[in-house]
Amino acid sequence: MSLSTGSTVGGNEKLAVSPEAKKKRLMVAIGGVTALIAIYMTAQFLLYVTTDNAQIEAHSVMLAPKVSGFVTVVNVVEGQRVKSGDVLVQLDERDYRNTLKQMQGELASFEAKRRDAERNFGRMSQLFKSEAISNQQYDQASAGYQEIKAKYDAIAAQVAQAELNLANTKIVAPSDGFIARRSANIGQLAVQGVPLVGFVDGQERWVIANFKETELEGVKIGKDVDVKVDAISGKTFKGHVESISAATGATFTLLPPDNATGNFTKVVQRVPVRIKLDSLTADEIESLRAGLSAEAKVHRH
Repeated sequence: MSLSTGSTVGGNEKLAVSPEAKKKRLMVAIGGVTALIAIYMTAQFLLYVTTDNAQIEAHSVMLAPKVSGFVTVVNVVEGQRVKSGDVLVQLDERDYRNTLKQMQGELASFEAKRRDAERNFGRMSQLFKSEAISNQQYDQASAGYQEIKAKYDAIAAQVAQAELNLANTKIVAPSDGFIARRSANIGQLAVQGVPLVGFVDGQERWVIANFKETELEGVKIGKDVDVKVDAISGKTFKGHVESISAATGATFTLLPPDNATGNFTKVVQRVPVRIKLDSLTADEIESLRAGLSAEAKVHRH
């Protein structure tokens, strides 16, 4: 006996599913998935404030020489890790060393004059106390001593400046960190104040997240934050809200918007929020390069 709705295989009856039943099951499955997505999105909205308008930040500086001179040694390449005090670039120091020797010689020769004037003034002071000399003689001795002492102090200051100039022929790392850019080459004339090395500190990293003004109600100082970095997949960094800017990002732009015109269009402003990343290892700090894009998720509760 045969059935129009199914067939028998190995003694078991297997009924065919009608197209209407398949369609109904599919719609139920889609509805279930949609409901789960809606529940998830609602939970995310209620529990977190999220933005992908965020970047990794670090202490970075362009290192420039305080004196001019020809570059004689370059000890670093871009991307290199350096320690605090490491010499990055060395300028020709011969001119500054010669100037220092000259000033030290002048100071040494004037030292004898200063000591002689000091002893003479001491004697004149004793004579003046015993009324053996007049006020005019004492004043002349005092003026002569003060003049020589002032000249000595001026030369001593020039020696100190010459020592400082000599030390400034070396560009050193201000702290442990990394070389982000290098524009110094051997033989190049380095000019005072013109940057030669881009340096990024290796001690700290944080995130600047720009939240919409309508979302700030859920962002409070001290709240926990989950941070994901686009360049580092599968890793979530922990942090907390450290500070909230007192002004929107547009306030300090070169040409801030003027809303006093008649063509005003309301634009949702964004407020920078500083997020401190907690318990970072040295390897994590190295991988978190300044400027990388990130996503910040602030816990509302």
